[in-house]
Amino acid sequence: MTISTADLWDERGERLSSLAALWRDFGAQRRFAGPARTVRCREDNVVLAGLLETFGHGAVLVVDGDGSLNCALMGDRIAGLAVSNGWAGVIINGAVRDSVALAALPLGIKALGTNPRKSGKGGVGDIDVEVTIGGAVIRPGAMVTADEDGVVVER
Repeated sequence: MTISTADLWDERGERLSSLAALWRDFGAQRRFAGPARTVRCREDNVVLAGLLETFGHGAVLVVDGDGSLNCALMGDRIAGLAVSNGWAGVIINGAVRDSVALAALPLGIKALGTNPRKSGKGGVGDIDVEVTIGGAVIRPGAMVTADEDGVVVER
């Protein structure tokens, strides 16, 4: 990816939304882009992991974890699934764990923070639904672009 989110905003800001959150980078890829796939899950990562077990076709998984930092929704094992299955990146409105291992993976990963605590395993969550994060609505299939400055998505 060669174009920055700032340049995209300057070029077509009226057609974009910015995900206003304090994102931290965790993967080795700081810049990534692709069509959105979405998951809505709070403190339960079974649905998220199941989706990352499927071929990603260069998509970016946007996870609405409701901003919870009570537990991690993704660690090195689940992130490894994303790498193996061709996902461009994962954006989590919540926490991750295994941050040192995540930093070595060739994957874009943005999240709000870390927590070593595992998530629940009840299988509660929704795939490919409209989610709202940081004031931005993300619809499945919308182009998501992320870099060191933040995340933008097509409206």
